[in-house]
Amino acid sequence: MGSGRLTRLAIRTLDAIAPHWEGDVLCFIEVKTRTSRAVMPAEAAVDEAKQRELVAVAREYLRPLAGKPAARFDILSIYLDRGGCSPQITLFRNAFSMQ
Repeated sequence: MGSGRLTRLAIRTLDAIAPHWEGDVLCFIEVKTRTSRAVMPAEAAVDEAKQRELVAVAREYLRPLAGKPAARFDILSIYLDRGGCSPQITLFRNAFSMQ
């Protein structure tokens, strides 16, 4: 499973699984894109329910891998400007844990 395509495991979805390892850690990334900050920050949309869903997907993905590698959950927040300016991109590393 590589980057750039939606990964589906069972009935759950995860936006991306990082195509590279950072050391011995596999990075699971939830991407949140917005055009406005009016309602709430994009990263705030990854609430406890969404975190539980992502952890379940990660466990399913990790199950067949040898050695049970360490995993990390990141949130990639992207704000698109309707005027065509460059997007504002922020990566929140270790945004939440597997527990």
